[in-house]
Amino acid sequence: MKIGIASPPFPKSISDGLYWLEKLVKNAAEKQAEIVCFPESYIPGYPLEELTIETSSPEKMQHALEKACTIAADNNIAIILPMDWYTPRGFFNIAHVISNTGEVLGYQTKNQLDPTEDNIWIPGTERSIFEINGVKFGITICHEGFRYPESVRWAARHGATIVFHPHCNCSNVNGAKLVEYRNRNSPYYEQAIMMRALENTIYFASANYSSHFPESVSSIIAPDGTCLVHETYGKTGVIMAEIDPMQATGLLAKRFKPELYT
Repeated sequence: MKIGIASPPFPKSISDGLYWLEKLVKNAAEKQAEIVCFPESYIPGYPLEELTIETSSPEKMQHALEKACTIAADNNIAIILPMDWYTPRGFFNIAHVISNTGEVLGYQTKNQLDPTEDNIWIPGTERSIFEINGVKFGITICHEGFRYPESVRWAARHGATIVFHPHCNCSNVNGAKLVEYRNRNSPYYEQAIMMRALENTIYFASANYSSHFPESVSSIIAPDGTCLVHETYGKTGVIMAEIDPMQATGLLAKRFKPELYT
């Protein structure tokens, strides 16, 4: 399977986010990707303090999802689209999975919220496995994937050969200028991304926004911890990689013995 990871700019509005969604989805589809993943809370945009994010509503989010479904069908490609989402249970940070025919297959909630998010969203309580073209995958959102490796191990132990990791870890206002991938003086995030693949023997694909000061960059990691491809710091675009599900054995995840910790 060929997968794509998008690094869009912060959306100036919901319509701007949909503009970049369509543009980058077309880019991925032209390169024959079968699925493309966007960063955390892409519609309407992650609520960084430095940004003015368009206020979401159930109607706006439903309309944006319907537009994304049309984009997926028009380009014959599956999309992982992180969004704000309203339900009878409350307001969630989620990632929708949309098939290449425009069908919504479901969504994964962010279950382990960052402490700064406790007053924004409510935590989800369930995890899911999805399947596109015979390839099973899980989703872990930002803070979960960095600091709660159990979220990734759960997916690996339930048959996922790849876990997608939409996140937001950047600024356009301040921060360090990273120039070398996984430099020892960089923040730990890119090392954690490598470990999620290596410690489970699966692929791990992480999507971040393009920005002036990213603390990590979009990347796709092989089951042995090798970086197959990563985006250029600050660049808007889509990175692509061929993955071989047969290489994602989940060996180390399957050897985990939960009975030792009860």
